[in-house]
Amino acid sequence: MLTSLRRQMNISTPMLLAIALGYLLGSIPFGLVLTRLSGRGDIRDIGSGNIGATNVLRTGSKGLAAATLILDALKGTAAVLLAELLWPGSGRYAAAGALVGHLYPVWLRFKGGKGVATLLGILLGLAWPVAAIYAAVWIGLLLILRISSVAGMVAAVSAPIAASLLGRPDLTLMLAGFALLVVYKHRENIARLAAGTEPRVGRSRA
Repeated sequence: MLTSLRRQMNISTPMLLAIALGYLLGSIPFGLVLTRLSGRGDIRDIGSGNIGATNVLRTGSKGLAAATLILDALKGTAAVLLAELLWPGSGRYAAAGALVGHLYPVWLRFKGGKGVATLLGILLGLAWPVAAIYAAVWIGLLLILRISSVAGMVAAVSAPIAASLLGRPDLTLMLAGFALLVVYKHRENIARLAAGTEPRVGRSRA
């Protein structure tokens, strides 16, 4: 029955393996691991409780925050490239697994990060020109507004638009889905933005 269902949905073994590989890599909570190893405790007890780089910055360590951002991005890139190496043509499935793994890691009761850095890494593996636009939008808005959530959400939304404009319509629908996930994970930030209480980067938060 399971085999019949897989055939009807056109799901292959390499596809499933790529998704699993992506999920395992994406679910590594580098923010939590790094803060614990550095003796700063559980990042989930600090600030917003998120495991991403922005919340790690609230520990007062720019180095740890930078390391978290880089590693969260690289796990997305690694998932795509490794899947393509093992099962050519399966990179986009690993990309989906990696993003879902970061957002909903089973090890943390499915309470993960918000996906902005991991999505950048995924784009580097799938289509670096799209990643370049994504990074420019993210960093540019972050420098101008100093509001991490706004910069991240707008960057995520820019990804499918950039893919379409750069001649990658094959990625547009998938990236639109990724953008929706990233925006959904920012729903608490959206509520704070509406209330005027969203903190800016560089300011501590109790």
